[in-house]
Amino acid sequence: MPAPQIDRVSEDALIPLSALQHYLFCPRQCALIHVEQLWAEDAATAEGRLLHEKADAGRPEKRPGVRIARGVALRSFALGVTGKADIVEFHGKGDGATPFPVEYKRGKPKAHRADEVQLCAQAICLEEMFTIAVPNGAMFYGVTRRRLPVAFDAALRELTLETARATRAMIDAARTPAPVFTSACRRCSLEALCQPARLEKPPSVTRWLAARLRD
Repeated sequence: MPAPQIDRVSEDALIPLSALQHYLFCPRQCALIHVEQLWAEDAATAEGRLLHEKADAGRPEKRPGVRIARGVALRSFALGVTGKADIVEFHGKGDGATPFPVEYKRGKPKAHRADEVQLCAQAICLEEMFTIAVPNGAMFYGVTRRRLPVAFDAALRELTLETARATRAMIDAARTPAPVFTSACRRCSLEALCQPARLEKPPSVTRWLAARLRD
């Protein structure tokens, strides 16, 4: 399954595929990571990193009708992203085998679609690289310890494309959005760096000066 020739200039402009998931979770978190190059690890991110490393580190496997590749490098010029898939199963034989991406996450299925967009972006990368349709994939969550099937339908593909456009625009503009404090902030490893509760409504200069004069 030969991949198309790569435009090296375009490849340098690709953004990390993981940025799409970060953007849908929180645009400010995405900017802190991919624009300001900030990162902080907590127990949850460390557990997630180890889960990805375990999934990527295994050897390729072959089963009847299925070939399993791990840590597969990806890129899509249509989305403008580059990254890596934890596992890609190739169902079928030879050049006609259909890629089936599997993404590993430490937690459990979420109400938002950030994880599904990340997986769909992987599918679009595989379609572009191997010129073959990728209709389905799966999420594997550490809490439930089971696969959740994901169909790459028109709605999910459109959301993925729009998210890629918005994420690229923010990163290219090197713009960090203002903080918006929500309950999800407590679960973010960057909360101490972001300071959403303090910076969402910063004290006015007038009140600050008045407080200093009273001291």
